[in-house]
Amino acid sequence: MSQRKNWRQTLQEITDHRFFTVVVMLLIGVNAIIVGLETYPELYVPYKEWFYISDRILLWIFTVEIAMRLVAAQPMITFFKSGWNWFDFLIISAGHLFAGAHFVTVLRVLRVLRVLRAVSVIPSLRRLVDALMRTIPSLFNIMFLMSLVFYIFAVIGTMLFASISPEYFGSLGRSVLTLFQIVTLDSWTEAVMRPILEIKPLSWIYFISFVLVGTFIIFNLFIGVIVNNVEKANEEDEQLLGKNKKDQDIESLQNELQEIKEMLRDMKSDNQ
Repeated sequence: MSQRKNWRQTLQEITDHRFFTVVVMLLIGVNAIIVGLETYPELYVPYKEWFYISDRILLWIFTVEIAMRLVAAQPMITFFKSGWNWFDFLIISAGHLFAGAHFVTVLRVLRVLRVLRAVSVIPSLRRLVDALMRTIPSLFNIMFLMSLVFYIFAVIGTMLFASISPEYFGSLGRSVLTLFQIVTLDSWTEAVMRPILEIKPLSWIYFISFVLVGTFIIFNLFIGVIVNNVEKANEEDEQLLGKNKKDQDIESLQNELQEIKEMLRDMKSDNQ
């Protein structure tokens, strides 16, 4: 039992080692390059068989990697407690399930999705994505506020400029699309504002106020929420690392005590 445990601990040390992570990242990069080269027909058509063989080799390498991480988990069920592990497992499993199918588009999409495994491998990227996922509830509130701002300015813009610029403010839907163009700051002054400004000189108040509210204030709210959640995610990860280190220290002490007890039992049996 102890030999099996030590073997799994050794496997866990291998999968957690920095060199193992670097190798997996390099293979993901190679996979991304191969998928990109396949988009060039002059390269893909004459070397189609080589591309297929390289894809099969990479798929099986990733399969071995997932199997090593699965076996190294103690107990094994803890592997599936992480959403990122589920993501990796499903991506690689789908590559085997659809290997003999005729869904060429699905296979190509799945191969491209393997590049996303870089997010699950690099801890800093994982923390960033986790922080972005945590912002979703707060973003709904900001999106609702932004929708209200868009609706109010779209109604006002339609009332004020429908007769002057019907191609941009002729209806509520067109006004919303125009405001979306303005909020992206994409050539809105020359295309939208200046023609209306020549007819209504005070129209600049409408456009400038929307840019200030819609672009600077709302977008800064988005950034503020994301940054706040990134900081929270980093703090929680630091606390989790500290807790895991304490658990590992306790486990090592328990193992040492168990070894001492076994030595004492052996000494006692020898004396008898």
